[in-house]
Amino acid sequence: MNNNDVLRRLRYTFRLGDNKMIEIFSHVGSSVTKEQLIGWHKKDDDPDYLECSGAKLALFLDGFIIEKRGRIENAPQNNDLSINNNIILRKLKIALELQAEDMLEILKSAEFIISKHELSAFFRRPDHQHYRICNDQLLRRFLKGLRLKYRVD
Repeated sequence: MNNNDVLRRLRYTFRLGDNKMIEIFSHVGSSVTKEQLIGWHKKDDDPDYLECSGAKLALFLDGFIIEKRGRIENAPQNNDLSINNNIILRKLKIALELQAEDMLEILKSAEFIISKHELSAFFRRPDHQHYRICNDQLLRRFLKGLRLKYRVD
């Protein structure tokens, strides 16, 4: 999955308007313009499409954690702006205060069933022998499950 897809799906799921998105970025001291947001939400074949960098998505997710859970005073600053599906999954877990059972239920609602042990492998250190890479299909299904849970139309 590309960063724009993740950002687009989260925006839709949590009904985040342009101003709220800008506010979430500002929680971590990052500034974005409405034009950037609009470009990030365009389809890939649109001439006005802008690619959202991994660093910007990481900043958004850090801001989303602060938006949902509040700022922790004297917390160490996270300067690691690398991003992959495992990190996206971890940051969403933190922001939404999800336990393993909650995540399994979200995945089940999106018709993707895994065990608790398989899920825990995504949150291990990359050098751990049981670490597992979160593939696009799992992240896509997780985001679909979040939509089913949090966006009640």
